[in-house]
Amino acid sequence: MGRHRGRYAEEPDRRRNRRRRGRGGAFAALAAALVIVVGLAVAGVYMFDQADGCRGSDIELDVAVSPELAPALDTLTTEFNAQENTVDGRCVTAEIRQVDSANVAFGITGAGATMGDTDSDVWIPDSSVWPRLVRNQSGDAVITETGTSVARSPLVIAELAELTDGEAERSWTDVVPTTAPGEQAERTVRIVDPARSSTGLGTLYLLSGALEEASADENAYNASMTAALQALHQGASPDEDAAFLALSGGTEEAPPVMVMSEQAVWRYNAAHQDASAQASYLEGGTYYLDYPYVVRSEESDITRAAEVFRNAVRSDEARSTLLAQGFRGPEGEIDASVLTEDVGFRARAPQELPTPPEGSVTELTRTWNQLKMDSRVLTIVDVSGSMLAEVPGTGMTRMRVTSAAATEGLQMFTPTSELGLWQFSTNVNNDLHYAELAPVRELQATDEQGTAQRDVLATALAGLTPLPQGDTALYETYLAAYQEMSRTYRPDRTNVILMLTDGDNDNPGGLELDDLLSQIEGMSSPSRPIPIITIAFGPDVQNLEPLQRIAAATGGAAYMTEDPTEIGEIFLQAFSLRITEGEEE
Repeated sequence: MGRHRGRYAEEPDRRRNRRRRGRGGAFAALAAALVIVVGLAVAGVYMFDQADGCRGSDIELDVAVSPELAPALDTLTTEFNAQENTVDGRCVTAEIRQVDSANVAFGITGAGATMGDTDSDVWIPDSSVWPRLVRNQSGDAVITETGTSVARSPLVIAELAELTDGEAERSWTDVVPTTAPGEQAERTVRIVDPARSSTGLGTLYLLSGALEEASADENAYNASMTAALQALHQGASPDEDAAFLALSGGTEEAPPVMVMSEQAVWRYNAAHQDASAQASYLEGGTYYLDYPYVVRSEESDITRAAEVFRNAVRSDEARSTLLAQGFRGPEGEIDASVLTEDVGFRARAPQELPTPPEGSVTELTRTWNQLKMDSRVLTIVDVSGSMLAEVPGTGMTRMRVTSAAATEGLQMFTPTSELGLWQFSTNVNNDLHYAELAPVRELQATDEQGTAQRDVLATALAGLTPLPQGDTALYETYLAAYQEMSRTYRPDRTNVILMLTDGDNDNPGGLELDDLLSQIEGMSSPSRPIPIITIAFGPDVQNLEPLQRIAAATGGAAYMTEDPTEIGEIFLQAFSLRITEGEEE
């Protein structure tokens, strides 16, 4: 008991001693804890700083954007990454890459040349045309259009400010030539190749719509569209940089006009202050670049991260950044201090036309490429005695009118097109009824004297002289021309025989129509088409039916008119066959 009491009797003294010692120990423990907390905090700050946020477990979002949009999105992405947005506790970080829109589209579909590096989680092309084209040509591709337009910019006309003449509002058909070759164009119209540019493709779409409204029938539309495409081919640039360079070097003799977006005009002026451009708006509405937000993944974390980033680029802060880079906002609003009135920009958004549907995009691209292919044409001109007859009201012979029209027709062809020239009648070359005046070669090529082929042809056409006693050995000449073009066929070109004549076949004892057709059939091949196009004119042409049979056998066409001065317009109709050829395939 004594131990028991003694133990308890001693406890008060121990508790007192503990309390005395405890005060000093508690202060020491608290101080130590504070040191540990502060140390951990400092270490934590250091570690977070070293790890740059929550990297290591980030969801990294690869975003491919049209190059002109990249500066604005780079700014937005820097702010977005600094905010440490999360999905399931993991930080979402975005990385912006500049990638040409066509490059991505063709990388998915395989329908065109691509530079690679086309994969991404999010894709923001310059136009909804591209994802729709992908969906049309590659149905199994993962393409989710979110309905979000990151930015907007309508197509306008840009002209050098020093060369503008302050015209009233124009239509698309006022700007692009749609008439027969040989008429001097007031301007050089420039676009970026529509096969790789939504701006160029949008121009074709706008022009096509305007011509459909203005044309009386399909033939008239095809002829006008052919003239327009020929003109646009002359001024087409492979990319925007080349187009900008061509615009800045324009002259008063051929004032350049370029179709581009408002934002592109703003960028051009920022880089070319010594040759600034003036923007103008065409009547009838325009097409917009709409920069759609497209998700290209089906992984849950990526799609949710893409949604977080989509919300960021739709914010008010993002809108201000985009307007500062020359884009319009979702309601068509602009920053008037950026898109200024002094260079033609309007605060009021122009009327928006619908984005071209998939079918129209495919068809317009095919048409452009069809006419883009260089031609290889053997032109044959009738020099029979009847070509001496005068064309009423002109004071010129049929020969002179024909050679003038053919010379104008040369303007339709690019420098790399191949053209040759024959004349024909009867016995013009000893026993032959035809004679070569210029071999088929590129218009930019030169002969032994250094004369360009285009000039060689022009001189030969001007020097054509009818044979007073000559008849019209039409069928023998067709056959000889078909044999020559078959022998020298170029699969990379459109091979054509073009016949200009003022009479029916007139060569007693010569080749008959059925024999001609039989021999052509034996030589022809669907994979090596050589259409024969005949333009027959004058009152001596009594029967078009044989010429139509020849055209049908070769995939060509036959035209007849009593007025040789109409040959220029018929040239357009003839070459519009290159538009309709593809439609029938």
